[in-house]
Amino acid sequence: MEEEEEPIQNLWQEVRDLTLGTSTQINHLSSPPTPLQFLRGYVSPNKPCLISNAVNHWPATTLWQSTHYLTNTLSSSTVSLHLTPTGRADALSPNPISPSSLCFASAEVKHLPFPDALTQVLESEMGCVGYLQQQNDCFRSEYGSLSKDCDSDFGWASEAFGCLPEAVNLWIGNELSETSFHKDHYENIYAVVSGEKHFLLLPPTDVHRMYIREYPAAEYHYSQDTGKFSLELEEPVRNVPWCSVNPYPSPELKEKEMTKFPLYFNGPRPFEVTVKAGEILYLPSMWFHHVKQCPDSRGLTIAVNYWYDMQFDIKYAYFNFLQSLPHSMLCDPASSGKLGLESQHNISICNSEDESSMGDGTASASDKLVHDADDTTEK
Repeated sequence: MEEEEEPIQNLWQEVRDLTLGTSTQINHLSSPPTPLQFLRGYVSPNKPCLISNAVNHWPATTLWQSTHYLTNTLSSSTVSLHLTPTGRADALSPNPISPSSLCFASAEVKHLPFPDALTQVLESEMGCVGYLQQQNDCFRSEYGSLSKDCDSDFGWASEAFGCLPEAVNLWIGNELSETSFHKDHYENIYAVVSGEKHFLLLPPTDVHRMYIREYPAAEYHYSQDTGKFSLELEEPVRNVPWCSVNPYPSPELKEKEMTKFPLYFNGPRPFEVTVKAGEILYLPSMWFHHVKQCPDSRGLTIAVNYWYDMQFDIKYAYFNFLQSLPHSMLCDPASSGKLGLESQHNISICNSEDESSMGDGTASASDKLVHDADDTTEK
């Protein structure tokens, strides 16, 4: 068994030795690269980087520090508020029918005037956590009144990618909101305006370390009368392939999780990056990422991300081939004799907005705006 595992484990290390580096840090650029530098140094090798001094000129960097400005500008806007009991939407949760197993739980989405929605975010506590994170180009639709405060795209990125952003999204949350491991079929330029975001990153070659398995889809429902959530499985049953690993298990569960997911916990450490206000993360397509956040003095973290079409080229074909290898059954005795779930799905949906069509080399807008697995997470 160990001999069979070795080639894939060698791949994880060789990718780091040859391309990504062997530390857990990513490159930090003090200013935006030229389109050619960005293309050659980061896009083509599918390599993340942190970029400073790229949004200093945005009015948002100063105006959005005022909660009054936000509520006044969006006073007549209806927005989508995502509600969960723990701040973990599009994440694994105990199955309401069979608590010893897990399901894929999505948030309840309420449509509220922005001032009311923001108040719920600010007043969130464990038991009821609000997060403004609709995606689907929400910055240019629901939050269109704020769009003048940011650039419509990044010229150096648009030239390197050969296109304008497919979608631009706004994220407003607090320290309770957390995004589980997932990937997106987009090139992602992620700008933090207020607060901080902390990312754990793993390259696409580490797909087997994510233990992607199918879980029945469920949705939270909040009762105003009781002030409590219920979790209900979808009917008819719909299964969602999702990353099983929680990188931050509680102390009492850590040993169990490490035994359950040895490839993650015993393999190379994830890359780590904290994106501070005024900084940008380039998150390449198909990289797995987990996100936590630290709010500003008001209790808010605000970010804008730009999704660009990825190229469905030879790298995509290589990833599909790698994912099809039934490596998971080598490490999970329970799956012996069965092909691992990773191999049953071309591009595991770790985000429902990321299932895409390959007809002309890019994903169609309607498909991609649903995101990588039903995962409306951070992205």
